[in-house]
Amino acid sequence: MKSNRKARFDLHYYLFLLPAFLLFTGFIVAPAISSIYYSFTNFDGVNPATMNFIGAANYKEMIDSDRVHNAFKNTIILTVSLMILENIVALVLAVLVDQVRWFKNFFRSVFYLPVLISGIVMGFIWTILYNFNFGAINQILTKLGLESWAIDWLGDQRYTMISIIVATVWKGAGYYMIIYLAALQGVPQDLGEASRIDGANRWQQFRHVTFPLLAGAVTVCMTLALINGLKVFDQIAVMTDGGPGFTSETMTYIIYKVAFAEGRQGFGTALAIGLFALILITTAIQTFILRKREVQL
Repeated sequence: MKSNRKARFDLHYYLFLLPAFLLFTGFIVAPAISSIYYSFTNFDGVNPATMNFIGAANYKEMIDSDRVHNAFKNTIILTVSLMILENIVALVLAVLVDQVRWFKNFFRSVFYLPVLISGIVMGFIWTILYNFNFGAINQILTKLGLESWAIDWLGDQRYTMISIIVATVWKGAGYYMIIYLAALQGVPQDLGEASRIDGANRWQQFRHVTFPLLAGAVTVCMTLALINGLKVFDQIAVMTDGGPGFTSETMTYIIYKVAFAEGRQGFGTALAIGLFALILITTAIQTFILRKREVQL
């Protein structure tokens, strides 16, 4: 009797999981497997009749292409910059908000507000701010008598990536601030009081007491910043369209341009698989390093 009841329970359990399994297989597993095959073809994304198997030609082109090399370089620069700057700004904001006695919720909401803005809207906002002729940044510099500092922020390839990084930090720092702020709430107050009695100043308290206790939050935020930095797309699409020329293309954006704008779905899929491998490897390495550092702290 028990075995029959257990068998019916197992059947109901599997039937309950079946819809989710079919959806996951149809929308995740099957496309992932088919993309591996398409990466070895010259598929244009429209007409399967003209698709031919070309072996590893797409991967060879990916390795040899100067355009891909530039996109890879930009991706690394953007990711490393965001990992460092977003976490520094977020930690500073979290400490400031944690120390505020009045209007704490107001400041927390203000700093978090850019996170709620979509990447497309944020890109349009900063494109207007960066405009050479009527942008607020150049207007302010002109009013201050610094006309020589008024430059084409998005049109000059020397400043394009810097401009994108600043805008992205403005949007993303508030998200990590919330994580750091939650971690600060868990720091025991008696440890800070004990260090203060021992003569430690505010910086020494933060460096030797507070920061080591934030190691878990640092690991989470650094990992999230790494993944998000490797996937930046909206800002590039709206603010520069990969320009001037191809100078501000990242891996995610070149995948979109090649696969959909240039009709080279096979090559774009090979780039996407390469980006997936890059994210997987770098995330694993970073997590290992941060976890090791966290244990030492």
